[in-house]
Amino acid sequence: MSTLEQKALEYHRAGGAGKIATAVTKSVATQDDLALAYSPGVAVPCVEIQRDPALAYEYTAKGNLVAVITNGTAVLGLGNIGALAGKPVMEGKVVLFKKFAGIDSFDIEIDETDPDKLVEIIASLHPTFGGINLEDIKAPECFYIERKLRERLSIPVFHDDQHGTAIVVGSGLLNAVEMTGRDIAEIKIVCSGAGAAAIACLELILSLGARRENIFVCDSKGVLTTARELDGEKKAWARDTVATRLSEVIEGADVFLGLSGPGLLSQADVKKMGKQPIIFALANPEPELRPELVREVAPDAIIATGRSDYPNQINNALCFPYLFRAALDSGATTINQEMKIACVTALAGMARSDARFGKDYVVPGLLDPRLLSGVTPKIAQAAFRSGVARKDLDVEEYAARLVKLAETLI
Repeated sequence: MSTLEQKALEYHRAGGAGKIATAVTKSVATQDDLALAYSPGVAVPCVEIQRDPALAYEYTAKGNLVAVITNGTAVLGLGNIGALAGKPVMEGKVVLFKKFAGIDSFDIEIDETDPDKLVEIIASLHPTFGGINLEDIKAPECFYIERKLRERLSIPVFHDDQHGTAIVVGSGLLNAVEMTGRDIAEIKIVCSGAGAAAIACLELILSLGARRENIFVCDSKGVLTTARELDGEKKAWARDTVATRLSEVIEGADVFLGLSGPGLLSQADVKKMGKQPIIFALANPEPELRPELVREVAPDAIIATGRSDYPNQINNALCFPYLFRAALDSGATTINQEMKIACVTALAGMARSDARFGKDYVVPGLLDPRLLSGVTPKIAQAAFRSGVARKDLDVEEYAARLVKLAETLI
């Protein structure tokens, strides 16, 4: 067992087992306190909420509470390890919500793989939460589950593996394209991977100005072509080409987007790409091609990975805390495309405004103290402008409030 593995086990076992606990937010020091917290006083807010359900956001923790839900079918790079084995990851997500945005959350691991049953279970939990973060649910079921929940519920439902990855990829790609003097409408993109994260990334990149005819997608069987029998989300990305392998379509590519597995990009492939290639090798923990190997054949490449030990880490924690913070505070009923694009442009702008901006800094760092107050208000504005939020927050006052919140976070 490696030193890292030993440290990880010790970390999760030390003190109280796991990474999270609950806290009481009101005084319960006296008999009067108890009479208000529970019987008989607790009946009063119950009656008020029955009369007006919106009052749950004033009298309960619902408005600052997010469910982190998985069935364990696609956990990190570990695959279908089951709901219980995925619990440490979900607890970690709870920690990130609290650390970066002051949002309370519960992790809920559900031992169910039938998509319709899973939808029913998750939908039945909606009275408890102000938002639902779906996590580590495999494709293609994840698309169906999120869509059905969004149709049924009037609280934000967000599959982070899809949209979180897409948002951070989008922000980094915008900066890389600008830095290399390219036009996003003209860039050729080759994507390795056709799962939930890959499809979401490609859809968002289209929203940023890329063109579908310039994008080639590969799955484990090769290039998605019209000659193959494809269904669902993959079918929309089929190209009319005789090419069957990644190495055949990467000639002259400006961008490689990897959301697949280790070793699926070679140095020979990189050599075929355009000048100053943009390579987002995001397979985790081992990328499609290690950055040092890319640099051997393309020293001027702009490279991003999902790892924290290389520059340009594409990490969902750069966006999901701020999306949910904005959604909860603005009373948004969903997280829509306008909010996602606002997050993309805010993250890209934050990186560009930093003195470190360059090929090794195309997205902000996870611990950038400006993120909460700099990104969140722009998302909240987009929510209100697009008609999904109940509250039009004063941007300056809201940003100032978030600066104070950031000072209190763990």
